Amino acid sequence: MLKKILEKVIDAVASFLGATIFYTIIPLPQHWPLRVERIARWSPMIGLLLGGILGLADQFLNFIGFSVSVRSGLLIATWITLTGGLHLDGAMDTGDGLAVREPTKRLRVMQDSVTGAFGVMSGVIIIALKILALSELSAYRWWGLMVAAGWGRWGQVCAIAFYPYLKATGKGAFHQQHIHLPQDLFWGLFSLWGMSGLLIYLNPHFWRLGLGIALMGCAIALGISYGFYRRLGGHTGDTYGAVVEWTETSILCLLTLCL
Repeated sequence: MLKKILEKVIDAVASFLGATIFYTIIPLPQHWPLRVERIARWSPMIGLLLGGILGLADQFLNFIGFSVSVRSGLLIATWITLTGGLHLDGAMDTGDGLAVREPTKRLRVMQDSVTGAFGVMSGVIIIALKILALSELSAYRWWGLMVAAGWGRWGQVCAIAFYPYLKATGKGAFHQQHIHLPQDLFWGLFSLWGMSGLLIYLNPHFWRLGLGIALMGCAIALGISYGFYRRLGGHTGDTYGAVVEWTETSILCLLTLCL
């Protein structure tokens, strides 16, 4: 029994490390065990990890003396760098695809390595909104970064779990092959609800905010993943990235009304 439990723990750790390598550019020792099966379940936790790193970076930049606006710009640049631009690239490709009026041509446009005008505009809008929204947050910025990155990736898990994949192959195809429901959805959901509980614990006066983000984060993630499904009839690796970016952006904008 103990041996089986130990094997499961080792397997889970290897899967989490595989998710870290896949979703970020964080370097890990090559001799560490890695597994890429079922890594999508860990993506919300990877988001919380990224948000935590950005929160620490924000504290350091504040200690140096940078203004809120400059810190926000540097944080968003670091955010993109830590993910290797993986999700932003997908959002830009999705923007190009959705600009095409003929549905049959959208996937072909999204696969094109050349970024078009609508893709560039999508990227600029996402980055600008994130910087502006983050600049408006003066309190609990670390928490806002963590929940935005976490809910963005939970929306991605929803897209993987609920909607068809539109291509026979691709970077995102293997996610659906290894998704296990409902537990792979609950991993991230419980972690994100825990973040709301942490905020309420730290400041009971923010109980409405904690509860509201727990509900609105879930609704936004589900709504955006469903919205791309409605427009395209399913999802691709690019739209998975778009779900992450637009959910993160929406959460940060929502937080400006509360924090």
